[in-house]
Amino acid sequence: MTRTELPPDSLPDLPAPAKAHWQASLQLGFSNDQGTTRLTERLHSGPLRVQKPLYPEGGQTCHAIIIHPPGGVVGGDILDIRARAGEGSHALITTPGAAKWYRSNGYTSQQRVQLEVADGAKLEWLPQETIFFDDARVDLHQSIHLARDARYIGGDILCFGRTASGETYRSGKIMQHSEIRREGRLIWFEQGSLAGGTSSMGSPLALAGKTVCATVIASGNSLDAATLSLLREQTHQLVQDSEQGALTGASQLKSLVVARYLGNSSEVAKHWMTAVWRHLRPTVIGMAAVAPRIWNT
Repeated sequence: MTRTELPPDSLPDLPAPAKAHWQASLQLGFSNDQGTTRLTERLHSGPLRVQKPLYPEGGQTCHAIIIHPPGGVVGGDILDIRARAGEGSHALITTPGAAKWYRSNGYTSQQRVQLEVADGAKLEWLPQETIFFDDARVDLHQSIHLARDARYIGGDILCFGRTASGETYRSGKIMQHSEIRREGRLIWFEQGSLAGGTSSMGSPLALAGKTVCATVIASGNSLDAATLSLLREQTHQLVQDSEQGALTGASQLKSLVVARYLGNSSEVAKHWMTAVWRHLRPTVIGMAAVAPRIWNT
């Protein structure tokens, strides 16, 4: 196992950050060691770390928790996260709590996530919610590369403003770019730009006046009609029992499944995402869902 802190010139090139802002990089590699998935590569620079690998499901699945010690991202900070699941390995990556993106102070913060999943490998990217404070300016970029027989489930929850504190997202800008490729062929592409306090916050083509949106995307084995119908019905009912007016949906596309939530509660969104994951995992990954213990703390 490699546990090394490298000098900045040994890690992937990142755009130069504003003076006194954090530039952090984390690179993880998972390998199959005779049926046990091991974290065999762990390179970091700046305030990004991974905790000790956990095995709540047995050796075949490695749970890894990424931590950002400062506890929040300020304007001008840059985070770069890269992970590779080698042939036959299975990794689940999550975070210990909500990611907080503070006001910009005139600078744009950036996060780059690049995931690679080899043949016969499985990777689950399931961070907890992301909270954008008012006046946050953030550029999020995610790129996922899947081999022919790779399997993947990924999710995110985006919260605009700290509604529990009475704060709305009135200024700032969130830019998002997401793409998934299988054997180099583009199978999913989505990008958007949302400015706080503009008409798009209330547009039915964007947030429709809501403050929380969530997405789960899975690529691997397809769902049959009965499983997809059950997923839609049960997750919709779960949300409606807690939050009237929230919207949910799920679609089986040619190469992947996409599920969405749009509402006003991060807690409901987390319950929804967990429920969707529990429906998808047996088919896509081939295993029953075992939630990371950190999700309950």
